Amino acid sequence: MQTTSSGKLALLPLLTFLCLFLGSGFYFQSQGVEYAFYQLPAPAALLPAILLAFWLSKQSLNNTVEQFVKGAGHSNIITMCMIYLLAGAFSAVAKASGGVDATVAIGLQLIPAQFILPGLFLIAAFIATAMGTSMGTLAALAPVAVGVAESAGIALPLMAGVLVSGAIFGDNLSIISDTTIAATRTQGCEMKDKFKANLVLALPAATLVLILLFVLGKPAILEATESENLMLVVPYLLILVLAIAGLNVFAVLTVGIISSALLGVGVGDYQLVSLGKDIYAGFTQMQEVFILSLLLGGLSELMRRQGGLTFLVTKIAQLVKASSLPPKLGYSLGIATLISCVNACVANNTVAIIVAGDTAKELAQQGQIEAKQAASLLDIFACVLQGILPYGAQLLLLGASFSISPVEVIPYAFYCYVLAVVTLASFIWQYLMQRKAEPLETN
Repeated sequence: MQTTSSGKLALLPLLTFLCLFLGSGFYFQSQGVEYAFYQLPAPAALLPAILLAFWLSKQSLNNTVEQFVKGAGHSNIITMCMIYLLAGAFSAVAKASGGVDATVAIGLQLIPAQFILPGLFLIAAFIATAMGTSMGTLAALAPVAVGVAESAGIALPLMAGVLVSGAIFGDNLSIISDTTIAATRTQGCEMKDKFKANLVLALPAATLVLILLFVLGKPAILEATESENLMLVVPYLLILVLAIAGLNVFAVLTVGIISSALLGVGVGDYQLVSLGKDIYAGFTQMQEVFILSLLLGGLSELMRRQGGLTFLVTKIAQLVKASSLPPKLGYSLGIATLISCVNACVANNTVAIIVAGDTAKELAQQGQIEAKQAASLLDIFACVLQGILPYGAQLLLLGASFSISPVEVIPYAFYCYVLAVVTLASFIWQYLMQRKAEPLETN
């Protein structure tokens, strides 16, 4: 990889963006301004960072522009953007045709009040595990969850946090998830072995989160509502079945849009002539997240070209090797830190695993960490950070779908925090057990 400026300096654009976006948001929030994190839209906050990345580049302006465009047009970025558009269109058509109201009505009738939050967590977890994608899961469930939250009086950021928690659980465990595949391939272990290593940590974390969500339930304000056309629920059931069956997420959302419109005409009062307008309205709803994803893709490519990621990976590896911590504990923490930092730079957990994979494997071998455990660590902490990254695809999609700032979701992504704590606790426990066994081994 060609580096065109100091690797350390290449990370400055990302820090600039975070300081502008988060700093302005927290400032306006402290001043009591409504919609504090919308006062400086994220795409606008990203522009100075991009200009700084251009200035840092030693390449010609034409070459730098070409690199930026290549990053913005990366297949992962375009895929996410297309999901944004289709998810927005499905949400808009389903709402206009009455599907959201019908689905909320039947959901409130069937799910006991105190189980609304844990129930949605389990549904999101199941779908994400079956689909192997958190993005597809969130795109399918967000419209229903918004309606349930509004009807039940549940705070929108809390509901969004429940969805992302379940989606991250499933994405992290699914054997068909791209993050799982990347982790096992880079570390050279079997899928089943990584799954077992992951499950030991994920299940206790999920159990704790379910208990927490049960406690946070608000049955006193939850009231079932009536709906005349429960047949309008069919599009949601259809997309869930198709998603679980493994159909491509683009096809799933397209089927959802078409079925919502047709059923709205057949059993409701939806006018088919409004379909084009509603689809475009859904596209418009995703405008900010669409633009931000393109710009972030371009910025990530410039940072990669300028050596920012190489510097980061090398620096963390050096710190781990120089650490005075016990080898296995130190190298485990090093892998967790490595993948978290890389993911913060690229805002894509799969890409982060691919970038950090070789270094993580080297650290695992030096720390005598089994390949299955190294793969599990990579996948866990890549997903943990992805679930709380305000400029990551998952929170951007939820922010657009719920009409809230992605930053508002961060405190409620409970599963991400609990999984991280459980995993770190397992490091310490293994170290203590190893120390306890050492005297016996010497005897």
